[in-house]
Amino acid sequence: MGKIIIKRLLQTIPTLLVVVTLTFCLTRMLPGDPAVAILGIEANAEDIEAMRAEMNLDKSLPEQYALYLGGLVHGDFGYSYSYRQDVLPLITSRIPNTLTLTLTALLFAFIIGTSVGIIAALKQNTIFDYIVMVITLVGVSMPIFWLALMLVLQFSVKMNLLPVMGMGDLSKGDVVIHMILPGFCLATIPMATFARTMRSSMIDIMSSDYIRCLRARGIKKLKVILIHGLKNALPPLITVLGLQIAGTFTGAIITEGIFSWPGMGTMINTAINNRDYSLIQGAVLFSAIMFVFCNMLVDIAYAILNPKVKLEKG
Repeated sequence: MGKIIIKRLLQTIPTLLVVVTLTFCLTRMLPGDPAVAILGIEANAEDIEAMRAEMNLDKSLPEQYALYLGGLVHGDFGYSYSYRQDVLPLITSRIPNTLTLTLTALLFAFIIGTSVGIIAALKQNTIFDYIVMVITLVGVSMPIFWLALMLVLQFSVKMNLLPVMGMGDLSKGDVVIHMILPGFCLATIPMATFARTMRSSMIDIMSSDYIRCLRARGIKKLKVILIHGLKNALPPLITVLGLQIAGTFTGAIITEGIFSWPGMGTMINTAINNRDYSLIQGAVLFSAIMFVFCNMLVDIAYAILNPKVKLEKG
């Protein structure tokens, strides 16, 4: 197992190199001058040129790329001129807030989605099943930004029930209240996806021959569902979970911007507006590292849940 994990980690190096290269090229295609964005349009030409030299923007693109790669090799993600601090400490200070929001949303979506999917599978072709399928279809198709704006309009502007700005004060315990609206937005698509996947997987499992044999032996239906059916229906859901981790983290960029949640999403939006190349590149690279790591964990979990799948062949 250890050798396989080390092999997977080594295989991620080319992937991360491609991410670094694409991000570097795309940031240079952003319109506007980063030096002007930092100093302001009223800055004189001498100050702008001095800032460009400080940011190494006066060098050619291959030289800038070589300097950036050299810094990454030594653990230097660059310096954020919009936040006036190094990129790596800035990212590590924001990532806990984003993980708190995304993991809470994923946990909520996984519990509710799988539960609804199991019930819908057991009540196949009933009114409950049809309602679940319609709701999940709407949930998968609904844009996050539109849902976020509608929730803000209804629960914050009109009803004045829930806060819409910031994360709250952890010492006062109001973080949960501030997390309800953005967490629900992030959980909508994964919840609908989990419900549809679990329903389909459970229908296939419960109609299999070995489940009929277990029922014929007199084993209680609840035990068959929870111990034998659910265990064999989980592997497809684990695969979907790996994809939803990336989707939820991406959705957090939009959601955090709407709800002013102080996480990676808000930071990336600020970095793009300020043409902060180092911060954009560092945030995207850090997100790619997290995504690769989570997918590796999902592969390992899939191999554990499904012994027929060899981890070496994943």
